[in-house]
Amino acid sequence: MRFGKKAVLASIATAAALALSACGGGGTSGGSSSGGAVNGAGKTLNVFIGKNTTYPQQQQQWFDDTAAAFKKATGADLKFETFASGNDELTKIQTSAVSGQGPDIYSLGTTFTPTAVATGAFAQLTDDDWKALGGKDKFNQAALGISGPDQNKLYAVPFASRPFVMAYNKDLLKAAGIDKPATTWDGLVDQAKKATDASKGQYGMSIAYKDNFDPWKYIWAMSEQSGNKLVDGKTANINNDAVTKAYQTYFGWLTKDKVVDPASVGWTNSQALANFASGKSAFFLMTSTGSLNTLNSSAIKDKYDYALMPTQISDTAPSGARPVASILSGDNMGIASYSKNKDLALAFLKMVTDKDQQLSYQKIFGDLPTSSDALKSLSSAPHMAAVTDAAAKSFATPFTGAWADIQLALVNVTVQSIPDLASGNVSQANLSQRIKAAQDSAQQSLSRAK
Repeated sequence: MRFGKKAVLASIATAAALALSACGGGGTSGGSSSGGAVNGAGKTLNVFIGKNTTYPQQQQQWFDDTAAAFKKATGADLKFETFASGNDELTKIQTSAVSGQGPDIYSLGTTFTPTAVATGAFAQLTDDDWKALGGKDKFNQAALGISGPDQNKLYAVPFASRPFVMAYNKDLLKAAGIDKPATTWDGLVDQAKKATDASKGQYGMSIAYKDNFDPWKYIWAMSEQSGNKLVDGKTANINNDAVTKAYQTYFGWLTKDKVVDPASVGWTNSQALANFASGKSAFFLMTSTGSLNTLNSSAIKDKYDYALMPTQISDTAPSGARPVASILSGDNMGIASYSKNKDLALAFLKMVTDKDQQLSYQKIFGDLPTSSDALKSLSSAPHMAAVTDAAAKSFATPFTGAWADIQLALVNVTVQSIPDLASGNVSQANLSQRIKAAQDSAQQSLSRAK
């Protein structure tokens, strides 16, 4: 999905104006969060947000135009500051919480939100706050699943959604006699085998084994689909048959099923995407709308589409299984507990989550809306049916301050298994040892977490 620079910038300016002209929520600057326009004359609202390295010019223009429109609507200045990594953001949160000074609003990755909230630096949103934002019903309800530990304790507002799906090559599936992508992992492996022709350098799947983020998502999904929650309260459930089976399945695509290019041992997600975009595989798993630009300018631009990731292991779902389509992925925004500009913060959050602004943001940056109305309007757009379906069928990862450490422990099992994968076999003894280490690490983090 490509746009000319002038069209992109015009779209940003128009959306900011439309969103703010419709923004009537919020309260007076004196502290009420319901009713009346916000008067922020002489004040500055500070927003801390991740730097967009893919679209840096567009992001800066969005900053400028949004700030100008916010100034016109509220009389307040809007200042953006960017961070480059989760560590940078966490450091800022911790130092600001101690000093009682810093940004009014933080943009938070969804899986990072529990860790950030555990610092105590964010204000719990009240019923009046949600009314000022347009109500909880304004949002895709699945997106609220990682805004707090439960529906009565919410600390963050869903801003952007990036559910994971899989891309497939329609021509390769047709040539293999496959009507549509499988809905189970067992079925997907069978299809991948049919589409594999190693003599031509063609494989069933493009997988990024060396990526820093992909591996744990497979293990979490398969574990949930097996009826095993990786975290149950203060207890980690990693060293068990369900997780072992998940890793065996994930590694087995390369070592046993032979449906993955051996070179994928060294691939990141972007390299796996490039492989799929060149027409050399039938399926590219664990991708989002961030792959649209690459695929729409590739050799298979007229040959691909998206489908839900498998939501079951096999045709028979075990007791307690959840049909997860994706982790609840994207960005939230939280208001700092020390902020003296809560009404301005709520006015800003209402603005950026209103339908027009959300649709414009999607066109520019590719992220799906969290506004339910905006999301529904995209379901009939090219390649969007499965993506919007995944957004509605996404599930939250555990809301615990230990989750960042837990997902790292899960990734480390794969990192430590790369040499074994390269040699063609991950022994059960080695796998068991690594899973036990992940269990111990996860349990220690859970025991320390608030």
